[in-house]
Amino acid sequence: MPVITLPDGTRREYEQPVTIEQIAMDIGPGLARAALAGKVDGKPVDLSHVVGHDAQVSIITPRDEEGLEIIRHSTAHLLAQAVKDLYPGAQVTIGPVIEDGFYYDFAYERPFTPEDLEKIERRMKELVKADIPIERRVMPRDEAIEFFRRMGEDYKAEIIASIPEDEPISLYAQDGFVDLCRGPHVPSTGKLGAFKLTKVAGAYWRGDPNNEMLQRIYGTAWADKKQLKAYLHRLEEAEKRDHRRIGRQLDLFHMQEEAPGMVFWHPPGWTVYQTVQQYMRDRQRAHGYQEINTPQIVDLSLWEKSGHAAKFADDMFMVESEGRQFAIKPMNCPCHIQVFNQGIRSYRDLPLRLAEFGSCHRNELSGALHGLMRVRGFTQDDAHIFCTEDQIQSEVSAFIDFLHEVYADFGFTEVIYRLSTRPEQRVGSDEVWDKAEQALARALDDKDLPWEELPGEGAFYGPKIEFSLKDCIGRVWQCGTIQVDFSMPGRLGAHYVAEDGSRQTPVMLHRAILGSFERFIGILIEHYAGKFPLWLAPTQAVVLNITDRQAEYARQVENALREKGFRVSSDLRNEKIGFKIREHTLQRVPYLLIVGDKEQSSAKVAVRTRSGEDLGAMSPDEVAARMQSEIASRGRT
Repeated sequence: MPVITLPDGTRREYEQPVTIEQIAMDIGPGLARAALAGKVDGKPVDLSHVVGHDAQVSIITPRDEEGLEIIRHSTAHLLAQAVKDLYPGAQVTIGPVIEDGFYYDFAYERPFTPEDLEKIERRMKELVKADIPIERRVMPRDEAIEFFRRMGEDYKAEIIASIPEDEPISLYAQDGFVDLCRGPHVPSTGKLGAFKLTKVAGAYWRGDPNNEMLQRIYGTAWADKKQLKAYLHRLEEAEKRDHRRIGRQLDLFHMQEEAPGMVFWHPPGWTVYQTVQQYMRDRQRAHGYQEINTPQIVDLSLWEKSGHAAKFADDMFMVESEGRQFAIKPMNCPCHIQVFNQGIRSYRDLPLRLAEFGSCHRNELSGALHGLMRVRGFTQDDAHIFCTEDQIQSEVSAFIDFLHEVYADFGFTEVIYRLSTRPEQRVGSDEVWDKAEQALARALDDKDLPWEELPGEGAFYGPKIEFSLKDCIGRVWQCGTIQVDFSMPGRLGAHYVAEDGSRQTPVMLHRAILGSFERFIGILIEHYAGKFPLWLAPTQAVVLNITDRQAEYARQVENALREKGFRVSSDLRNEKIGFKIREHTLQRVPYLLIVGDKEQSSAKVAVRTRSGEDLGAMSPDEVAARMQSEIASRGRT
């Protein structure tokens, strides 16, 4: 006679074992219709799961985060069934849930085309309309391997063979299609429907470039068609804002095959880059950081001592000279400790904040490269704070204030906070981890910030806070981080003389606000759709003459504004003024300063914004004052 305890604390007694579906029906027919799966003592299960003991039970619906994940996983299986129906020779491999959707990898004799995707999606809709029951079955491991081999599904058989022998193999069947999966899944295909296949790409089996190339079909799935429509609108908006496209339009940067994952900055893009860098340099100096610069190429022995060689060797570029092996630095931390180690440090020197715009290189897989967002060569706004254990909380608190200032200046006001705590494999005592985790949590709580804990997601050397910002179309970008490190300073011989004269190892806080300049500038391009705020715009104003008679006056206006420190150019071409206005509007120049005979005679300019707003006639000094005020406020109104 199982006693079922529901989330609100109420209890229900049953005379015999009961399914999750029956429990949902007892609670109410509305809940039963919405139910996708359940949780028994915190473990997700199918609606058909039988509960035969006293248990905590909750019902998962599309409104729940777990419900959306189940919908997406089940839609991935729906995709696989549709592909097998249409292309029987295709082999299915893996089909996980990803952010905002899912994908499934297939082995097929040729690449899938956009026309194929349309056919597959139509078939998926037919399967939804058929409302096919989805049933779970368990099979012994060896039997499951043979089952999939007989079907010609060699990849599935290989996956099962890698599963420990004592682990049961669960399969899900819908009509004639059977797939390997832990589940849970929706009870029938009719529970799906709000989905869209988005693209097809190549992918290596198990992510290894030495393996076969597979076809990866991406899709998105949502709880209802309204959510799907909103997401597709965001996708469409994101496509318009693609930093690679805007980068070409505004002549900001380019990339080419001879230097994969490396950026060729053009004058306008480099202006943005330098503006961001100088801003960070000024802000860091104001917050007590000292800027340093460390070598690009360092003997491999240092990376072995720090532990990076053992963990990241495949991601490091290596060079050899005079019989010695060197690594092009993938990160800056070991080199910063070398600076700390020069001379005798006292507790009075702490906290010591060392910052570097460190140029780093990582051997990312070519298939993972994506414009400015994923590169091989990048520069970080990197810094390391050497402090005592007692200083962790105050330094983290000061850093959070600093980070908020910076994000607000760049136009980001919504920040998401996550605290990653100790993993199973770690260094340092539980006592030290307790102190570090509590310091990070208190720093967030003292500022009344909402945060989510990510248990076990900390680095092996210490916990960390991750800061993610949300852009104007709701996408989340993880940029900032502060990490507590108990390990590396000791490994590399860092110490200071404590107040009692003893030698102590400092705690090292790794911190970044922007992350990499390349990626952050890519985010800025997409957030603003290339319409940078005035202080970031590569060209802040352009002077346009109507006829050649105003050419000399236009140059005078340009020079006057340049002398005040503004980034101004002039367009004196023999073109119609409407053409020039349109061209510079498309270039997203914030201010267009138009001069004709009337403006020249009154020593003024007609001021127009890139949005088309006519601000009337102003003197060059009035334009300068307006621009100066806008720059000083970082565009805030």
